[in-house]
Amino acid sequence: MKNQSAEVKFIMTGMRQRRRRWVLVTCLLTILAGILCCAMLLLGNTIYPIQEVIRSLSGEQIAGVSFAVNTIRFPRMLAGLFSGFAFGIAGYIFQTMLRNPLANPNVLGITSGSSVAAVVCITVFHTSNTIVSIASIIGGLITVFVMYLLSRGKSFSIGRLILIGIGIQAMLDAAISYLLLVGAQQDIPAALRWLNGSLNGSQIEELPPLMITVIIFTPIVILLGKDLNMLELGEQMASSLGVATDKTRILLIVSSVLMIAIATATTGPIAFVSFLAGPIANRLAGISFSNILPAGLVGANLVLVADLIGQFAFEYRFPVGIITGLLGAPYLIFLLIRMNRKGEL
Repeated sequence: MKNQSAEVKFIMTGMRQRRRRWVLVTCLLTILAGILCCAMLLLGNTIYPIQEVIRSLSGEQIAGVSFAVNTIRFPRMLAGLFSGFAFGIAGYIFQTMLRNPLANPNVLGITSGSSVAAVVCITVFHTSNTIVSIASIIGGLITVFVMYLLSRGKSFSIGRLILIGIGIQAMLDAAISYLLLVGAQQDIPAALRWLNGSLNGSQIEELPPLMITVIIFTPIVILLGKDLNMLELGEQMASSLGVATDKTRILLIVSSVLMIAIATATTGPIAFVSFLAGPIANRLAGISFSNILPAGLVGANLVLVADLIGQFAFEYRFPVGIITGLLGAPYLIFLLIRMNRKGEL
């Protein structure tokens, strides 16, 4: 009995330590996101005092400050914060659910589906930004629906889904290249800006769909966090533990796809954020608890940091997607080498 009591006490102590670590990391990531949001509002061609920024955001009209902060910096900050959060959560869900660090929306072709629809609207139909956004959302949803149907078979297969996703991505990327080759010269710059992922030109009236989607679906996926962890153990194990695997998987896929499709429609496909956020969150917070919230915060911080770097670290300004691509590509190479050494490829 004493041995059992000591073991229980040891386990409970470990759980409390891991929970404290999770809470500490989540709080620090939240504070960092707040600091970066402040930096996005304060920094630019002109650095404004924080008092003037606060007065401007509260509705007071200040010459020069109100336009720069309310029209340019504030929408840009919100777009980066919410899109990064959405990319981070969606990437973590796919990587955890499919038990593969390569299984993120970029690799599986979901963002490519949104991109094809957007490029068609820009280069073929010359539609407004609103129509481009709606089409990109529909394109992402159709892509994941086709992937799920093709991978379903007699039973759901993770390997089949990943292979089908990679194949669809290759096909869609080829379609994007073709559209850029045959499109009118004047349409190519707009399409490339969208494809690179950028916060430039973010407008406050375009952000409510993204913000509402993130606010609605984040609590849903957090509530499903325990079931998501069970799915990581495998189909049979999750079912034996009482998880309704098909229902849970569909809810998680729909929630994450809606978030990433609307985020992509708002900012374009910001490269590697969904790929990096989950592994970084797991490394920081540990893997004892669901890291959906830390992954979202990591994604938001990555986008905000990358945008600040793209704006101020170089002689020329670069879109945020180029900076995240530079950050993510080395990690992808490292991950592939490590998985190959372990025999996982």
